[in-house]
Amino acid sequence: QVSLLESGGGLVQPGGSLRLSCAVSGRTSSRSTIAWFRQAPGKGREFVAGIGWSVGQTYHIDSVKGRFSISRDNAKNIVYLQMNNLKSEDAATYYCAASTNPRIRSFTRDYSDWGQGTQVTVSA
Repeated sequence: QVSLLESGGGLVQPGGSLRLSCAVSGRTSSRSTIAWFRQAPGKGREFVAGIGWSVGQTYHIDSVKGRFSISRDNAKNIVYLQMNNLKSEDAATYYCAASTNPRIRSFTRDYSDWGQGTQVTVSA
């Protein structure tokens, strides 16, 4: 089992930036992939980006490519999501999730452990 704790959310103006952090603890074998999902009110949970814990390969959905970047610090056991040029449609609760699958998957069913989420509000 893996424990995940998100932080870094908040209120930002359109065009602004935030960096989310996900502190990861627990069994190394249970965190082959760490991903960020988001969920806006009334919508389903959407995959945003994922990173392989060992190799560091990444994948971002098209709507955030060039604006968001996922990275990890293995020494600190933290996964980051740098979000630049934020738009109103990025507003959501952002969740960190862990999967034992070394291939980055975009379905929630592929992730067994989840954090509590951190709120991102984009508003002028």
